[in-house]
Amino acid sequence: MTEDILVNVTPFEARVALVQQGAVQELHLERTATRGLVGNVYLGRVSRVLPGMQSAFIDIGLDRAAFLHVADLWQSRGSERPAPIEKLLYESQPLLVQVIKDPIGTKGARLSTQISIAGRLLVYLPQDPHIGVSQRIGSEAERTALREKIQRIMPSDETGGFIIRTMAEDADEASLLADIGYLRTRWKQILEGSKTQAAPALLYQELSLIQRVLRDLASEQTSGVVVDAPGALEELQAFAAVYMPSLLPKLRRYGGERPLFDLHGVEEELERALARRVDLKSGGYLIIDQTEAMTTIDVKTGGYVGGRNFDDTIFRTNLEAAHAIARQLRVRNLGGIIIIDFIDMGTAEHREAVLAELRRALARDRTKSSVNGFTSLGLVEMTRKRTRESLANVLCEPCATCGGKGETKTARTVAYGIMREIQREARQFNPREFRILASQSVIDLFLEEESQHLAAIGDQIGKPISLQVEGLYSQEQYDIILM
Repeated sequence: MTEDILVNVTPFEARVALVQQGAVQELHLERTATRGLVGNVYLGRVSRVLPGMQSAFIDIGLDRAAFLHVADLWQSRGSERPAPIEKLLYESQPLLVQVIKDPIGTKGARLSTQISIAGRLLVYLPQDPHIGVSQRIGSEAERTALREKIQRIMPSDETGGFIIRTMAEDADEASLLADIGYLRTRWKQILEGSKTQAAPALLYQELSLIQRVLRDLASEQTSGVVVDAPGALEELQAFAAVYMPSLLPKLRRYGGERPLFDLHGVEEELERALARRVDLKSGGYLIIDQTEAMTTIDVKTGGYVGGRNFDDTIFRTNLEAAHAIARQLRVRNLGGIIIIDFIDMGTAEHREAVLAELRRALARDRTKSSVNGFTSLGLVEMTRKRTRESLANVLCEPCATCGGKGETKTARTVAYGIMREIQREARQFNPREFRILASQSVIDLFLEEESQHLAAIGDQIGKPISLQVEGLYSQEQYDIILM
């Protein structure tokens, strides 16, 4: 299946869309002001060790301290009973660390002391003498041949190891040697920086988004990488000329009058990726709710009645939903725990077929995921690795009116709360007058349907109550002024 990579670059933001057969499959975004940290290597300083949690907080120069668990300490690996963290770390200790998860929400970045540096064909593991092969390379014969090739061409003084990426399947020895040389040079620079700089210090920064496009997204299936900014195209051409010359013919400049993302429908896809409802072609739809703990996806038949019978209608809707869910997870970059509520199916055969379809659709995902199957409640549990913020968390913030709840109190609920508060205040204070400041909808309710109740409250407390509209107040906001 051929694919196009569209690159939109402005001084403040870079956006990348991966398009297959006219449909957007992945969206990546990097803002100059909030560039991601995953892959960066720091010389950090231990600020606090927490034996009870078997973790530590590390100062790497960010606003929030980063988090390191004992399981991510390289020294603790390879042992059935690793030493407790308080035996391995102490406060103010300098420590070489790498970010494995960006700060998400209120959580700081997550760190590891096992450093890995990604190249075009290989991932370098300078501390681990291990040769691994990408799980996407399925043939055992091919995996063995690649391991033997790397072992044959590795420098004799190499004490580290490598993970062979999918891109290396058809690479020649010269290309592999070039990648090894680049990665070893990078590691030497990191080590030299750790000896000469004071903690906290950034020693290695992961490539920019548009450079990672060539390293991680472009493949033999890529028909073209279309860039709408001349400067960005020159940057990619220079990068490709050194590290991946075979991609140079695929780099193209877009010079049309209509914006690149508008032309290919990416802007519309971005808006749809922020919506709660996702319509399916058959007439069914998905409802996607993202919370801090997990993401839930509910499948609905909607207006689809095209099957031969009810069971067939449900089955076909669920099959279509499985494909749509896999795509939405990629486009929205949803991760963590995901619960899917497919429409109830009457037969085990249909349930297994839908699960198989979901797994097939997820197999194209570059991010690791795991589907656990149906629970006793008929829900599908799955996980998808989360290393950066979801698209919604990057582009949106909690609503100032509802505080992220997705709901607001009715005008009547607010009005009744105001009247109860006036009764409480009247017991404690003796003002000349109570003045209510509230939104237009609440004041209108007091002037019309609730006017008798408000008058009764005034008679009960023996004080006049006046009303004032505050145009900037949300429906839930109000103040009671004691005059």
